[in-house]
Amino acid sequence: MTPLAAGERNHREMAGVLLGFSVGQRKGSSPMLEVLEHSDRSLAECGFSPPAPKPQPRPLKPIALIRTLKRNPLECWAAQHFEQPIVAGGLPVGHALLVHEPTAIRHVLLDNAANYRKDRLQRRVLSAGLNEGLLSAEGEQWRLQRRVIAPIFARKTVMDFTPAMMGAADVLIKRWSRLGDYASIDVAAEMARITLDVVERTIFSDGFGSDAEDIRAAMVTYFNTIGKISPLDLLGVPDFVPRLSRLRVRSTLKFFESEVDRVISARRRILAEQPDQAPHDLLTHLLEALDSESEDRVTESEVRSNILTFIAAGHETTANTLSWSMFLLSQSREWRERVQAEADRELTGPTPGIADRLVETRAVIEEAIRLYPPIAAISRVALGDDDLSGERVRSGSLIVISPYVLHRHHLLWDSPNAFDPQRFLGSARAEIDRFAYLPFGSGPRKCIGSTFALQEATLVLAMIVKQFSFQLKPGHAVWPTLQVTLRPANGLPMIVRQRFPSGPRARASRRVLHS
Repeated sequence: MTPLAAGERNHREMAGVLLGFSVGQRKGSSPMLEVLEHSDRSLAECGFSPPAPKPQPRPLKPIALIRTLKRNPLECWAAQHFEQPIVAGGLPVGHALLVHEPTAIRHVLLDNAANYRKDRLQRRVLSAGLNEGLLSAEGEQWRLQRRVIAPIFARKTVMDFTPAMMGAADVLIKRWSRLGDYASIDVAAEMARITLDVVERTIFSDGFGSDAEDIRAAMVTYFNTIGKISPLDLLGVPDFVPRLSRLRVRSTLKFFESEVDRVISARRRILAEQPDQAPHDLLTHLLEALDSESEDRVTESEVRSNILTFIAAGHETTANTLSWSMFLLSQSREWRERVQAEADRELTGPTPGIADRLVETRAVIEEAIRLYPPIAAISRVALGDDDLSGERVRSGSLIVISPYVLHRHHLLWDSPNAFDPQRFLGSARAEIDRFAYLPFGSGPRKCIGSTFALQEATLVLAMIVKQFSFQLKPGHAVWPTLQVTLRPANGLPMIVRQRFPSGPRARASRRVLHS
């Protein structure tokens, strides 16, 4: 057995690392669920510290680790990971480095990226329906798909999507307005609905065959299921042996397959009968590449995997970003008022370039994904020996980079646990090391849709804040949970009220509120 194969076999036991936790070499203590203490500095000076697990004083023992992993992998990180640039960790077998030092991260993801590939277990987690898509593909298959898909996510193309994104936001605003003031809304579910609507309007312009709510519900089942690692995966049992989680997600995947078939059939008819009327979206690009005689030809299964990839990833991560942003604004009057003032001012201007003018809204989005990044962990297996800032890397070593830990690292950020969008404004933004902030990864495999996601989140947040005031529903405790993506556990219920209501009932409401 080669050193690489042996290393990968040993690292199957380290699945928790891939989901946002590590196993250290020191003896540990029982799990802790305390929220990080608020800073003693004033709210105006450094903001507030939103809910997050308090780091373990030392790495957990195996039994406590398994128990905590089952509950929430985010709660497994130890204090040393937020304080040391590189931590060697793992089980008695295998070798792992937990890397949170920008120079070393650059080396792994960019300068020597050819020496590091996605590990087998991470690919297995993503294999449920996505195994031949851009997210999971490797080597020449990945390069070909990236080349085919890249044009639809070019900055100019994304800017052309502005009216469609704002149109989706307008539909949400009208729906909320009909509910009346002080309606209780699960913002997490609503953000999933609007981001799915944006995907439908921009990437797959013909729409989905089924009701969007059915697709959203199926996506919830999908992520809840694939986010759980099977013990069989940890033991390295071959893929042909059934996993309970895969059996549970089978009906969901069949539903997605029927939807994909419907979407492809509808677009093929348009391309065959009225090619000039076919939308120039991702689906058209993929089908043209499927039928191409050039070297940029993709397969039918690659088209299917990428359709599911962009339906799933194209709305889930942005929905979480918007949910966390709304929660953070609900807790900060200063930033809520700043974003409202900017929205009131800029949304009345010309549509072209509007997202670029929403500077403070964008800063809130960027701070939200610093505190609650959409990517749980970036993991790679070393193909050959290497050196990372003085730490030896062996062939087969597992390298884990957690954006969650990196973004809260005490050596890289001032008041790392505090909500402070000011970090992303003016000269402060320029001082952030490119490899200290990785909400979308970095290097050749950086998320292809990052520009799309940031523009969408900025526009939608600004439009919501312009129209509504919102506060967390009394009694609801917000807590981050990690299941492939980082989301609020148990949803995000909020009380919503129109800022500028109209009509007799609204005027009466305003008189009561101001009396």
